[in-house]
Amino acid sequence: MGMPANRTLERWVDECARLARPDRVVMCDGSEEERARLTREALESGELIPLDQRTLPGGALHRSAPNDVARTEKLTFICSNERDDAGPTNNWMAPREAYDRLGSIFEGSMRGRTMYVVPFLMGPPGSPFRKVGVEITDSIYVVLNMRIMTRMGAVALEELAGSDDFTRGFHSKADLNVDRRFICHFPQDNTIWSVGSGYGGNALLSKKCLALRLASALGRKEGWLAEHMLIVGIEDPQGTTTYIAAAFPSACGKTNLALLVPPERYKGYRIWTVGDDIAWLRPGPDGRLYAVNPEAGFFGVAPGTSARSNPNALAMLQHDAIFTNVALKPDHTVWWEGLENPPATCTDWQGRPWTPASRETAAHPNSRFTVSIRQSPTFTEAWNDPRGVPISAILFGARRAAVVPLVYESFDWQHGTYLGATMASETTAAATGAVGVVRRDPFAMLPFCGYNMADYFRHWLEIGASLKNPPRIFRLNWFQRGDDGRFVWPGFGENLRVLRWVLDRCAGRGEAIETPIGMLPTPGAIDVDGLNLAPAALQRLLAIDRDGWLSALASQDEFFASFGSRLPDAMHKEHDALATRLQLAGASTGPRAR
Repeated sequence: MGMPANRTLERWVDECARLARPDRVVMCDGSEEERARLTREALESGELIPLDQRTLPGGALHRSAPNDVARTEKLTFICSNERDDAGPTNNWMAPREAYDRLGSIFEGSMRGRTMYVVPFLMGPPGSPFRKVGVEITDSIYVVLNMRIMTRMGAVALEELAGSDDFTRGFHSKADLNVDRRFICHFPQDNTIWSVGSGYGGNALLSKKCLALRLASALGRKEGWLAEHMLIVGIEDPQGTTTYIAAAFPSACGKTNLALLVPPERYKGYRIWTVGDDIAWLRPGPDGRLYAVNPEAGFFGVAPGTSARSNPNALAMLQHDAIFTNVALKPDHTVWWEGLENPPATCTDWQGRPWTPASRETAAHPNSRFTVSIRQSPTFTEAWNDPRGVPISAILFGARRAAVVPLVYESFDWQHGTYLGATMASETTAAATGAVGVVRRDPFAMLPFCGYNMADYFRHWLEIGASLKNPPRIFRLNWFQRGDDGRFVWPGFGENLRVLRWVLDRCAGRGEAIETPIGMLPTPGAIDVDGLNLAPAALQRLLAIDRDGWLSALASQDEFFASFGSRLPDAMHKEHDALATRLQLAGASTGPRAR
């Protein structure tokens, strides 16, 4: 094995090898030759299934174990020294217990296997945002995905040089036994141990584990934010590009928004994708907030991705993509629910025969695709800017059938922090458990914050106070349903209509009215011309359900109480102010323009 000249890395790799006892150890360099060789090995072993190389060149399919298809939140732990530092929203395990418990599972787990050492870089080379990590794994699938999702190999080792400042990620599939599956994070050690799972969210340790859970704790120490946010630039017909960041829970439309195609009505507008899932944000010297996407690829949800919902996603999946748990058609191409033209027959995500009459879905609801960001038709070299891009607006979106309007703006940064802290969304198939249940998901970070969320709220307040020109903050909800159960807002590309109001507000334009919950668009501020949207439907989308908000306050009380005295006073003040405004609204003469 060719090792870099880094004694700390060498010693750590040796320690892991002595514990896991692999047959051989391979240092990954990220080269094209290595990718081709590992792909051949994965196809020969059955880890990957070949696809038709004329239709989908470079494409392959992976099927995971049926018990290993989503993030396992109940088996994910923050192993801080003190339980209170993990907080009430995280599972906690004492560090020594975690190392002992997982160490016994890691022991000998790689016998008969190859141990791959995967150096990777998060963020652009030379950037103040950048972080180096090394993942040790026994999964070729993980290595090939890491090559897409990060800047992998020699570039990471060059950035690391002789330093000992790197995230240590130790992963083994072991026996894929859910009773021996743990994903443990040690913020004080900058270390992640993950065992018993091969699913991306549990096994690609660069992603949620480093880029959010550990990075959020690092950001608190170092004065920046690690967020579950997309980053896009919206270019207007005059050539001005405005960058926004948006936090949505998993499977709630982040990738669709990041790859949005402007409707025909808005010729001259262009969307530039900097990132679809994770943003690292730092205060800049000009008092603005700057963001980078630390990743290099998309790990997107396949079901629902179609020519109507996300044509740019389909375009980038035509070559060099890895598909996970989708259906395999007889012509060795892929299919999933939401795509046009269901096949008369195919093989489902578990390798079983499937027809449209089958009771179960052909693709798993959380099936995925992995593809390089550079393959997106909306790719921009701003992704690789070491300074990051300046953020003018932050959007908090959630999946809510009622109560939350289509869009509204916070009064200021503190109020915006409160909006993020009180987010709730309907659960999706991205995590194990029931789907469609409304749960608190502050900042879309509930499963991803690596420390006590009360301290996280305080950190947001402190970051805002340090900014001379903070971004404006908005709430979004594309998912309101009418009495017939259908979505009221058309969504997809038409969401640009809402984003144009956001951009107008950032530019000092855009009419709004002051309401108890925030600044709502005036009736004519959002362009709905050409939409089959009745006036009553738009009124419903922008209505304030006073009783629904009063009920939400009670739920917020219960949530805030879980943090005890650690919760910042500012959150209590915003909560009480909202309650007062809602009570007064019962006798008010209506909203005020502002």
